[in-house]
Amino acid sequence: MDTPSAYDEERRNMAKHEFGIMNTPPKPHTRYDEYEPQKYNCIEVDDRYIEVIDGKLDADTYWHTLDVKGKGLAYCGITLIPPEAIDSLLALVDYQPLAELLKKAKNENKFVIHYGL
Repeated sequence: MDTPSAYDEERRNMAKHEFGIMNTPPKPHTRYDEYEPQKYNCIEVDDRYIEVIDGKLDADTYWHTLDVKGKGLAYCGITLIPPEAIDSLLALVDYQPLAELLKKAKNENKFVIHYGL
């Protein structure tokens, strides 16, 4: 069995965000505070890919609930990204697996859920 390298160990310990596609749209007056990445088949994205777009995304999003409008990502919280905001995020993303997930959600007209740090 191979011993993990220092690089592997560092990657395992890096801060991660998670993104997934919501198969049903979020419901009004419902909070999405539970950490449920498996429910949305989330992918992990290293923080280094999110740090560079933090503050640059000017799209209308929702933070934890459709009742709280936000701009961009809730960096340390949960973001509900509506289909109409996906193009703005796609323009900033430089990580292929996340870009593919966003394109799939856009094509299916579905919300994306983001779990921040």
